[in-house]
Amino acid sequence: MTLVGKTLAELARALAAGETTGRVLTESALAAIAADPRAFTRLDPARARAAAEVADIARAQGHSASPFAGVPVSVKDLFDIEGETTPAGSLILADGPPAQVDAPVVARLKAAGMVVIGATQMSEFAFTGLGLNPHHPQPPNPRDPTRVPGGSSGGAAVSVVLGQAAGAIGTDTGGSVRIPAAFCGLVGLKPTQRRVTRQGAFPLSPSLDSIGPIANSVACCAALDGLIADAPLAAAPPVRLSDLSLGVPTDYLLTDLEPAVAEAFDAALGALSRAGTRVETFAFPELGRIPAMSARGSIASVECYAHHRRLGLLKKRELYDPNVFTRIEAAGAMSAADYLDFLAAREALIGEVNRRCRRFDALLTPTCALLAPSIDNVGDPAAFARLNQLALRNPAVVNLLDRCAVSLPMACAGPVPAGLMLIGSALGDARLLAIAAAVESVVV
Repeated sequence: MTLVGKTLAELARALAAGETTGRVLTESALAAIAADPRAFTRLDPARARAAAEVADIARAQGHSASPFAGVPVSVKDLFDIEGETTPAGSLILADGPPAQVDAPVVARLKAAGMVVIGATQMSEFAFTGLGLNPHHPQPPNPRDPTRVPGGSSGGAAVSVVLGQAAGAIGTDTGGSVRIPAAFCGLVGLKPTQRRVTRQGAFPLSPSLDSIGPIANSVACCAALDGLIADAPLAAAPPVRLSDLSLGVPTDYLLTDLEPAVAEAFDAALGALSRAGTRVETFAFPELGRIPAMSARGSIASVECYAHHRRLGLLKKRELYDPNVFTRIEAAGAMSAADYLDFLAAREALIGEVNRRCRRFDALLTPTCALLAPSIDNVGDPAAFARLNQLALRNPAVVNLLDRCAVSLPMACAGPVPAGLMLIGSALGDARLLAIAAAVESVVV
């Protein structure tokens, strides 16, 4: 049985009915990886097969760890896996000591009986949004091989589209789950940060890093979130589209949209309105302060700089991806006062946004202002920087505001998919997932 396009619910039903086994699903995933291994940096087929066998035996004996026992899932290259090094997409850490234990997120997947099939390709140190990494073979966008897959969790999305995993776990500091989901036509969840421990994941920005899934449906992401979260969500009741009030900011997040993205977004709003949803456009001037807040550097860049300096990594400049090192190095000029001012401005902005948006069930924007760029168009450093910033702009606002968000694929007349982002409130994840499931029924 192929994993391509399969939801976790479909696979769980097939397993329960005896129509397939964990070993069959794992062999299917390994065969797909063998056909194109570029989405993966670490792979242990023997360990994966052994995990599948354990899941099958447990199911045969009537005590499966979960309905998804035996289902292959991938994890990003920055998660600790017991006995393996954790390179985080870099050459600098490639010869580091092996992890002594699994990251809690990895351990929770294994405890549910899922087969952690391998670790996926990522932008170096998770610090760019297009999914390029000069240190490894480039995984192309599976919807159009001439284009980037998005990042930093690019290999995660590619692994799901190609049927190499039924779901993937990535990290999202400024869109690194949602951008590849949008570029590759998948669903991506950025949960409220505090809900999922970041222990055992190489950090980019402790203030902003979040851990979330990429999969084929909202229900898949909700199921994976339930497995990896510190405490499972109490499911929100299903919602009717006609009961929802969704807000659409008219400024900042809707500027400089690629025409195909703007057309797809307008079509999605039209579909929701026809379904009875109240879609209200509104001015969001508070977000216009973000560029000025970031003028001396960002939270992510200065926290990344500090961590790399503590580890002594900056002395190995020649081993970095130049596009990544440029962003890290620039943060060295940010003073402690600048950083503290940014944190204070962030808290003030969060309060203002919460007050402005409280009348909406969720906010709606395009996930990214552009479609996945051509690989040929990002080779120049200046072009890379411009397109990378445009890809990150919308999703990064969610992390800055300490909110949760879901990216859904939306019908697009362009050459590749576009993403529709629903933004919920902090700790409003269950309600947001229920809303996203309703919206998914009319826009995907």
